[in-house]
Amino acid sequence: MIEASCHCGAVRMEIAASPESLTSCNCSICHKLGTLWAYYTVDQVKFLTPPEATATYSWGDKELAFHHCRNCGCTTHWSGIDPAAQRSQRMGVNSRLMPRAVTADVPIRKLDGADTWTVLE
Repeated sequence: MIEASCHCGAVRMEIAASPESLTSCNCSICHKLGTLWAYYTVDQVKFLTPPEATATYSWGDKELAFHHCRNCGCTTHWSGIDPAAQRSQRMGVNSRLMPRAVTADVPIRKLDGADTWTVLE
């Protein structure tokens, strides 16, 4: 079990397993947030704090909600907005909230979310 939290600790989560890979996306929001995403199914992440601990931001097609701590501002995760959509069955956790030892040797793939939506290697 991996524990992750925002800077102030107001948002805490337990994650079932270490990530197998991480994704650095260069789309407009991910680039500005500086996130490094680890992907999980919704049932693999348990929040230890109430949903009110985060605020959300969404734009464009409104498919994803980016969550951040209401107190310290750290981006914690993204989730799908439409519960019927397949995308809502998974989520992205900002791996920068995990202990460094957990992600130190995890491969990072680069995703061109700004243009082609392909993995750059």
